Amino acid sequence: MIYISRRIEFSAAHMYWVNTWSDEENRRVFGACSNLNGHGHDYALEVTVRGELNAQSGIVVNIVDVDRIAKKFISAKIDGKFLNRENDYFQNHMPTTENLVSYIWESLDKAFPDCELYKVRLHENPFLYSEKELGSMIQLTRKYHFSAAHRLHSDRLSDEENIKIFGKCNNPNGHGHNYRLEVTVRGKINPVTGMIVNLAELDAVVERIVLNRFDHKHLNLDVDEFKDSNPTSEMVAMVIWNLLYEHVPNIYKIGLWETEKNYFEYCGSADEDYDDAV
Repeated sequence: MIYISRRIEFSAAHMYWVNTWSDEENRRVFGACSNLNGHGHDYALEVTVRGELNAQSGIVVNIVDVDRIAKKFISAKIDGKFLNRENDYFQNHMPTTENLVSYIWESLDKAFPDCELYKVRLHENPFLYSEKELGSMIQLTRKYHFSAAHRLHSDRLSDEENIKIFGKCNNPNGHGHNYRLEVTVRGKINPVTGMIVNLAELDAVVERIVLNRFDHKHLNLDVDEFKDSNPTSEMVAMVIWNLLYEHVPNIYKIGLWETEKNYFEYCGSADEDYDDAV
């Protein structure tokens, strides 16, 4: 099975507003997004299809056709539009990133010849994206940042073994990183708010539980969770999962970028739980 992705960019405006709510409730839940005059984004859409290789042509499907079909739909229904006012679907559904992904998925599913739609990922901005894969529920990923120092050193290894494994990262005084944290939730979209999770509430939880604990800290010396464990990025991802698990009920995975080259991901046991629910 071969997977092929195409990136498409478009712009759109929207607002978040529930007519049956008071002004105060709309502002409390949606914040600045409740501005009745609307706001907008430059979106980046990634469409992934999959299929079997054609032995004669050496391709699965002509990528030009994938681009043409997706762009024709986006141009007609979304690009350059005020979604709440100019798209029938979003007159009855909140134009959140999650609902946009659901709408795009349902509209493009079965649209491509000789292949099947496998994944739709939509970036609303550099810090937020939503996606749906074939057979899975919709996901929403929020990105955060923190800076911290650490020393990679295990008390279960000899000094020689630590130096051999961790090299300069075993420096007794430590070293630092600009970590980028991705928190992904997965679940059903709330039919009223159009959200899987309230982003303002998620931001507050991550700041209180994770960022305040880790940002501008020496992980070995300042963070209790690493007093007796080696703060590798694998361990940091697992610790963050465990810290958030009880506070973010629909958490799906933690992604952690230590550098531009090093990425770590941890899903805990939720993957099995959500697979059972799909």
